[in-house]
Amino acid sequence: MEAKVSWVKDLIFTGMADSGYPVIMDSESSPETGVGPVELVAIALAGCTAMDVISILTKKQEQVTSFDVKVKAHRVPDYPKVISHAVLEYAIVGRNINEVSLLRAIELSIKKYCPVFAMMEKAFPIDLHYSIYEDEGKGKQNLVKQGTYGH
Repeated sequence: MEAKVSWVKDLIFTGMADSGYPVIMDSESSPETGVGPVELVAIALAGCTAMDVISILTKKQEQVTSFDVKVKAHRVPDYPKVISHAVLEYAIVGRNINEVSLLRAIELSIKKYCPVFAMMEKAFPIDLHYSIYEDEGKGKQNLVKQGTYGH
């Protein structure tokens, strides 16, 4: 894999990797035109594991109607303001979602498939939480289970 960033102006850069899709980055202190580099790390972490989990659940024929992975990345106050700890929250909405299937999908993602998680867990601790909601139709959801995945 190769990637590069090209300066546009001020602290604005366009990044591109082998896929050919541009990503506009800006300084986190003035994010007027793009995301900051550390924000991209958090997005990459959530995106990588989310893709794995939804792929596995789809193969298991779980009836998922909505799925989000939220990241709370805690940063140290002093430069270089690295991420010191993160919490991932898997929020899944569907019909009769099997908790065991969800936990297995998370396990496979973090232990086998997601390279971003594998790299980031070496840099800082990552806690994993999940919430399962029953889709009751017409935008209504009912929380049926919450928990923590221990790895």
